[in-house]
Amino acid sequence: MKIINLLYFASLTFCLNAQSVVWPSESITELTSAWTGMRTPDGRPQVSDQLLERVKALSMEEVWGFLRRNGYENQFENFAGAFQNGWEILHPDQVMTGRALTAQFMPLRPDFDDYIQTQAEKEGTKTPVTNYAPIIKLLDGDIYVADSYGKMVEGTLIGDNLGNAIYKASNRGVIFNGSVRDVEGLSQIEGFNAWIRGSDPSAIKHMMIGSINAPIRIGRVTVLPGDVVLAKPTGVAFIPPHLVQQVVISGEFTALQDAFNRFCMKTNKYEYVNEAFVVDDNVFEKDFSLWLDDFSDLPMPREELNKFMAERDAKRKAKEDGKQE
Repeated sequence: MKIINLLYFASLTFCLNAQSVVWPSESITELTSAWTGMRTPDGRPQVSDQLLERVKALSMEEVWGFLRRNGYENQFENFAGAFQNGWEILHPDQVMTGRALTAQFMPLRPDFDDYIQTQAEKEGTKTPVTNYAPIIKLLDGDIYVADSYGKMVEGTLIGDNLGNAIYKASNRGVIFNGSVRDVEGLSQIEGFNAWIRGSDPSAIKHMMIGSINAPIRIGRVTVLPGDVVLAKPTGVAFIPPHLVQQVVISGEFTALQDAFNRFCMKTNKYEYVNEAFVVDDNVFEKDFSLWLDDFSDLPMPREELNKFMAERDAKRKAKEDGKQE
């Protein structure tokens, strides 16, 4: 009987922990176990600032293509369905990258909200737990990503006051499956940007927060805390942290190949027929390597490029050897 009681208590404790408003760091670490690098104090993967800057230069097609090839087929969202509005972007000429801090909003249900408020107080989260709760968790380099189920009227998660608080904490902006108010004021916050479903002058009402730093859904994407966000005019990609390094080097290498192709076309280096150069593959690769030696503005360290190309060549050789057997 004592063993049964202990098992019941352990099970009950697990269930209670699983109902945390702010997910504990150990749960986030387990959720994102594929990441082996540094983490923020709250347990989220901490992709370096240098990589975040390099992500900015990638095309959405490069990111999307790499993720699909590696089994992540639902990492891009642009709200472009037949019955959906697209993104409204505060400054569409500015690209935004950062680490996702997630929040899930829900229609207000009093008994559930009572539990949320009580649980949050136990966790040390400031109460009452409202749309301000995720903001106090933001760190430098974070993007506040929230699913507020597309609510427009009385669904405005922030105005310019909270926008200033967000930018002060994160030096970034927000991505909301929902709305904001006071767009004029938000647009005047230098450096702040927002991808939203729309805006409305009403204040937030009849809403509650269900979780912070837990998995959420943004359109057709499941977003995990610590995902790397690439937000561009065409939409938003959420990159699993453990794949960011590979996404970056792969995208940068593709961009270099494209630049070499344009150089070859411009200089008529090879005959070009049916969207392909008429040249032996080995000759093309040798000329590409020589061109890289003279390229003065590589987006990555040369050592990193050499390692990537060596691994690429090894994979090609293994594939060819397999065909010959």
